[in-house]
Amino acid sequence: MKATGVTRKIDKLGRFVIPKELCKTLNISPKDSIEMFTEENCVILKKYDTKQVCAVTGKTDGEIISLANGSLTLSPEGAQELVKELANIK
Repeated sequence: MKATGVTRKIDKLGRFVIPKELCKTLNISPKDSIEMFTEENCVILKKYDTKQVCAVTGKTDGEIISLANGSLTLSPEGAQELVKELANIK
């Protein structure tokens, strides 16, 4: 993790502002969705990319396979689950 040297206060509603410069650097635009993760005593924010989410498992990390001209994305585990279910269709 790289320190930015920027701190922000949390308001009464639990919100904070991500600096415009940081958004620009990370290619985050207004209306983009942000994922939130926790690890020990840290909160990790990540731009949510719907193209990189497995349609079956919801996984966003690791290898993601894109099928059907990008309209279906699967993790290897999701692909295996889908193959099993398709095999049961008669």
